[in-house]
Amino acid sequence: MANSPQARKRARQSERRRARNASLRSRVRTHIKRAVAAANAGDRETATAAYNAAVPVIDAMVGKGILHRNKAARHKSRLARKLTSLAAGSA
Repeated sequence: MANSPQARKRARQSERRRARNASLRSRVRTHIKRAVAAANAGDRETATAAYNAAVPVIDAMVGKGILHRNKAARHKSRLARKLTSLAAGSA
């Protein structure tokens, strides 16, 4: 356990940040899951809306340091690929 006042403060700060980061990570995962589920269901309109909602959230988490920019780009690319394959399949 932390013994010095500085260490106690750092422990408090770390706990607050851990909780906030977990919440933000969960938000990103939820948006990604919604987009994937809509694409797998074959509903183009819902999938497009979910993708358009997920991209700003993913980008915001990169800015906050929750996600690495390459991981964010990978998620966005995979979602876009699902969307385009869905559009091509129904056309």
